[in-house]
Amino acid sequence: MKNAFIAADFGGGSGRVIAGSVTGGQLHLDEIHRFTNRPVKLGDTVYWDFPSLFADLKEGLAKAVKAGYHILSVGIDTWGVDFGLIDSKGHLMSNPVCYRDEATLPYPEKFFATHPATEHYAVNGTQVMPINTLFRLLSIKDTAPWMLENAQSLLFTPDLFTYYLTGVAVNEYCIASTSELLNASTRSWDTPLIRDCGLPEHIFGKIVMPGSITGYIKEDILHEIGAGYQIPVVAVGSHDTASAVFAIEKFADGNAFLSCGTWSLLGAVIDQPVLTEKARLGGFTNEGAVGGKIRLLQNITGLWILQRLIDKWQKEGLFTDYPTLLAQAEKSTCNTIIDVDDPSFATAFDMAQAIQRYCADHSLDTPRTPADYMMCICRSLAARYSKGIKALNDVLPSPVKSLVIMGGGGKNHLLVKLTAEATGLDVIVGPAEATAIGNILMQAKTAGCDNFNYH
Repeated sequence: MKNAFIAADFGGGSGRVIAGSVTGGQLHLDEIHRFTNRPVKLGDTVYWDFPSLFADLKEGLAKAVKAGYHILSVGIDTWGVDFGLIDSKGHLMSNPVCYRDEATLPYPEKFFATHPATEHYAVNGTQVMPINTLFRLLSIKDTAPWMLENAQSLLFTPDLFTYYLTGVAVNEYCIASTSELLNASTRSWDTPLIRDCGLPEHIFGKIVMPGSITGYIKEDILHEIGAGYQIPVVAVGSHDTASAVFAIEKFADGNAFLSCGTWSLLGAVIDQPVLTEKARLGGFTNEGAVGGKIRLLQNITGLWILQRLIDKWQKEGLFTDYPTLLAQAEKSTCNTIIDVDDPSFATAFDMAQAIQRYCADHSLDTPRTPADYMMCICRSLAARYSKGIKALNDVLPSPVKSLVIMGGGGKNHLLVKLTAEATGLDVIVGPAEATAIGNILMQAKTAGCDNFNYH
């Protein structure tokens, strides 16, 4: 039986359960279980199918045990901002609403009609986006106040998984920092804001730092997965980008990072938040990092646009494989650059149609083939990253020296090349599995056995 740390990594489109074991001082990753994660629209609301995702988590743990792994601990990371509400009896009151649900779109304007933006940012340091937890809660307060009246705990997505594994309800720091409800300087809940918004204070629970043992998997679940021993659940950097950034600490000094998946998160790790007006106007958010540090970053639409297109092409029989599409794209002469952050792309279910409409509205040449679309998206992302680097240099004490790309975007050599050209920086391709590595690295550090190499 081989000892392993288990990383449960949930992304916006898929999830994975990965076993990390150490042999000869080298970390080895074994993908135990992969599954689809897709939002489901019921009526006018877009939900995550949490019960299905939890079942996949348990299936992954069972497969790890069956594969002969002795599970040392489990760590969970997910996307940010979304949450579930638990009632006084421990019941999930509703499937978590997906951040791509449009009900929150008018709420930033409503909120800032009565709250000075500069004063708000000076405390929270959060990039204003309709998807932020604050605005979802204000939406619930208006449309379903009974939910808040009967809620006992607000648990962000990784905290929700942890709760149903262990029975312990806490909020991990990194994921809580995506909410726009945290005081960026004190790393604690912004109670004055919570009270001002008329939100119930008691639902915001204890904040724990990465490296804490949150609890232990419950006996019934241990029996279900076939494990006859105690398994701790460790709070990792449970926002997936926090785990990814932790994995590239050895590259971090003087460098910017780009976590490129469904979302692109571009920034740098610093010791204290930057809460200046220049940072606010630059669209920067101060999110939690491992060690109580800050990830000063911009949230940028990432490979979401391409993912939606590939889904469409697969259904239409126009997509063969990613390498072939990349090779074709390199020969494309498409020079069209779109604004990847345009709101029309955030919620589009027919992405090709959304791009065509955008190009028509802005007098741009419309991509014609899948290769053209790939070139268009890579050029557009590279241009946006260049803009982000310039803004980052404007708020940091010294300019960044290079850019470390991690996640799926690092496998896209066309995107890497165009990004290097657009930013003028040396681009280092970090580990594609940075999120899983960072998750496992934190578990290993908590167990006191993190002396190993990884790529």
